Amino acid sequence: MQRTDVAIIGAGQAGLAMSRCLSERGIYHVILERGRIAERWRSERWDSLRLLTPNWMTRLPGGGYRGADPDGFMTMAETVGFLEDYACSITAPVEDSLEVLSVEKIEGGFRLLTDRGQWSVRAVVVATGNSDRPRIPSIAKHISSRIRQIVPRDYRNPRQLVQGGVLVAGASATGIQLAEEIHRSGRPVTLSVGSHTRLPRLYRGHDILWWLDRLGALVKPVAEVSDLAAARRQPSLQLIGTPERRSLDLAGLQEQGVRLVGRAIAACDTRIRFNGDLADTTAAAERTLRRVLANIDRAAVAEGRDSIDPGSIPSLILSAEPTEIDLIDEGIETIIWATGYRREYPWLKLDVFDTRGEILNDGGICSYPGLYVLGLNFMRHRSSSFLDGVGRDAEALAAHMAMFLDASRRAAA
Repeated sequence: MQRTDVAIIGAGQAGLAMSRCLSERGIYHVILERGRIAERWRSERWDSLRLLTPNWMTRLPGGGYRGADPDGFMTMAETVGFLEDYACSITAPVEDSLEVLSVEKIEGGFRLLTDRGQWSVRAVVVATGNSDRPRIPSIAKHISSRIRQIVPRDYRNPRQLVQGGVLVAGASATGIQLAEEIHRSGRPVTLSVGSHTRLPRLYRGHDILWWLDRLGALVKPVAEVSDLAAARRQPSLQLIGTPERRSLDLAGLQEQGVRLVGRAIAACDTRIRFNGDLADTTAAAERTLRRVLANIDRAAVAEGRDSIDPGSIPSLILSAEPTEIDLIDEGIETIIWATGYRREYPWLKLDVFDTRGEILNDGGICSYPGLYVLGLNFMRHRSSSFLDGVGRDAEALAAHMAMFLDASRRAAA
């Protein structure tokens, strides 16, 4: 049985940021990682993917991007390299290729059973990430086995797909990028559009995230959010990171020849039915877009930046899409479910879950003393799940954990 103060489960950006913050406070800890540092960036992303945030936003406690292209977007290999270098610079105590099989409560803390022995710790940080298990709608099981169904983590590039058309379900950042890449490979693509957040890549001379960062939108605390549940359900921003810093939205995809339909709601064998809601979802995205741009315009005026041409961002409200198709008749051989993620913790043997299987927490602090969670969407603020935002949460949790560990020592004395 090995012992330390804190076990961090996961060696992605959340786990590494937590390690840096604990080290600053002199708290002994270990990081337990099932694969390698930044494993999901290595093995669960497609070949051409780049970060959606510009390089200057690649910031973690005590470290950040220092390259020659601050306005560019890291490739996956560059992201892995950045996190490896960060782990080395902070001397992160990573135990890799080690799977946590169970976490149980014991007297004075927790026992972690792994495939390489046991650990006894006084606190645990679950840092396994927001993008855990692909969320596949229940209608998928009603679709004929003649149609191949995959999720984004299984997709690498168009060459791996069988010949024929592709239905991409989901129009957030992942869905629009896959739809464009696969369409450019020569395959006909149908994109099933649900809720999405449309934003331009550039506005008034700056990256849209530069503006959101400047406006404080990314660090807005959850206490100031009127409907937190709705905020946490918000889809990822409809952005793409490319060297030319271009925008990509539904209008651009439609111009390229991608067919747009509503949200998939039912299926039987080779037939699939869509909600006739494309006009509603694009109108909702349009309202959000105009609200965000109006906020930026007001800030630009206040800062004397209103002389910069905002450019033309045409309105987009679509309708008249088909509501039912036969996949075989349409030549569609593959469905990619880019419909988001859910989280599962079968190894966490504690009564800490809500009815949806999510870990109950208040800004990462669980009601179960000594248990913490880090890196979830909108956990403490809008960018809690961003590489750029997780460090703020880690610092707050490290401060709370230091007090918890001190109090537990005094209680045991």
